[in-house]
Formats: sequence, structure tokens, C-alpha cells
Amino acid sequence: MADDESTRAARLLEAQAKAERLFAEIERRHLVEPGQGERAVSDRVRDLANELFGTTRHWHKRIVRSGPNTLKPYRENPPDRVIGTDDIVFADFGPIFEEYEADFGRTFVLGDDPVKRKLRDDLPEVFAAGRRFFEADPRITGKQLHAEVERLAAEAGWQLGGWHAGHLVGEFPHEKIDGADTESYIAPANDTPLRRTDKAGRICHWILEIHLVDREREFGGFHEELLTL
Repeated sequence: MADDESTRAARLLEAQAKAERLFAEIERRHLVEPGQGERAVSDRVRDLANELFGTTRHWHKRIVRSGPNTLKPYRENPPDRVIGTDDIVFADFGPIFEEYEADFGRTFVLGDDPVKRKLRDDLPEVFAAGRRFFEADPRITGKQLHAEVERLAAEAGWQLGGWHAGHLVGEFPHEKIDGADTESYIAPANDTPLRRTDKAGRICHWILEIHLVDREREFGGFHEELLTL
């Protein structure tokens, strides 16, 4: 079992490293540019993933959102929008690499708006502080981590954009997660420890998902990656 778990951890980290490379190429190739529709950018990122890694499946819908659409949580499907010259954009992709899931999100700022740049820069800081809080408490629950992420967001001057701050991740297809199964999410209703095993006896691995928004200014940003490895 120890060897199996070390292999699972290594495969999840490899999948994330590929996702990180994909996002670095998105930035290097300037795929997120003014005048492009969100869906067109999403399709270009899909094609780029296929170019870099071979035909790539995605375990959840591909998301590119800009401007007011960045306020919307994952489950909503706002109309396609053309990216503006002074916009904020986030991308959230869940590619599958060798049957292991990645889940990776980053935010891009076009133009010089200082508030949008502050949001972009605050996102990884809130993520890192949330991870430190998780690492400091071996018995931490989903409810406790969510409350801390919410506190960190408010301290930085933002609100959380969704009802949860992360979820389980693993082999594809991973154990079904839905809104009714609160134990699969870093959410206020999850009183179970995050460090536990699943129904198959495997160690649970988690994605930490930071969605910060400014509802008055009508924009938000997004940052996510592995929490537990």
C-alpha cells in the first residue's frame, strides 16, 4: 500500500507539473489577448495541450472567464464574452494525464489597473497562507480550512466567489463529487478531517481553490492547485 500511495502521489504531482507547463505556455504564447472570445481562447488552450502532451481529455469543463464573468462560480455558464483591453481573465482547466487528474487555475491581467493587479497578486498569497494553515493542524476539517480562507480573503479586502474552497482529486474518474456530498469539498458543512482515506482505503488528496471577487467593481480572480502534495 505504501508503494501504491507513493506512486499515486508522484503521478498527481506529474500531472500538476504538466498543467503548470501548459499555463506557462499560455502566457508565453499570449493566448489570452484583448479582442478574443472566451470560448475561442479555451479552444486554443485545448489545442495547445494536445500539441504539448498528445490528445488530452479534461475531467471537468474548460473555463476561461473575463470581466464580470469572473464573478460566476464554476457551475454557472455565463454567455461567451470578448476579452477587453483592460480586462482581468482567469482560466481553470482539469486535464487528465495518464489517467491522473490535474486541476489548475491562474489569473491574467491585461492593462495597468492597480486593483486588478492587486487581486492577481493576492491570489497566490491567500493560497499559500491557506496551505500553511492546513499544514499546521493534522486534524483540520474542511469547515475549519474554509473559514480560514474566508478570513484571509476578507483580510486582503476581497470576498469568496463560491460556496467551497476546494475538493478531492485523484485518478480519473475520481470518486464522484457533487453538491450533496459535502465530505468531498472544503466547505462550511464539512466537519470531517481532510487527512483521511477514501472508501477504497486510499489517502485523500485535495485541491485548494481560491476564488476572490470584488462584487462592487464586478470582477474576480482564481488560483488553484494541489493542497496536499
